[in-house]
Amino acid sequence: MNQPISTADREIVITRVLQAPRELVWEAWTNPEHVAKWWGPNGFTNTILSMDVRPGGVWRFIMHGPDGVDYPNKIVFIEVVKPERLVYSHSEDDDVRETDFHTTATFVEHDGKTTVTLRALFVSAEMCQQVIREHGAVEGGNQTLGRLEEYVAKMQP
Repeated sequence: MNQPISTADREIVITRVLQAPRELVWEAWTNPEHVAKWWGPNGFTNTILSMDVRPGGVWRFIMHGPDGVDYPNKIVFIEVVKPERLVYSHSEDDDVRETDFHTTATFVEHDGKTTVTLRALFVSAEMCQQVIREHGAVEGGNQTLGRLEEYVAKMQP
């Protein structure tokens, strides 16, 4: 019998429970007017160039770092199941021949709250560790979900 292959050594998984209904969290995550206000780690701002949330759709944006450096990003949506799941590939820009990583974002509602789970899967354990070490990916992911949590709290009536 075949054993499933573990991907734990090349994954980053971050989870946060938001005090907001799933539809509101989905709106904050998929509407470029909202995303521009919370996406990224603390201190970052965003310019959304385009955002087409559908399978095959592309989201292009520039993250402006607190260090004054601009970071171009390109996301291609692979799967969009409103309001449950987004699967997308992520790369720095069009010059990148290979996708840096794939992310699955899930949104599970329970008792008026939404559990958001981000599962980033890298091509190798080495790349995963490099992103954690050099770019603070775990802390950055936690900060990003923290910013989302603060943002959706302000969106509620």
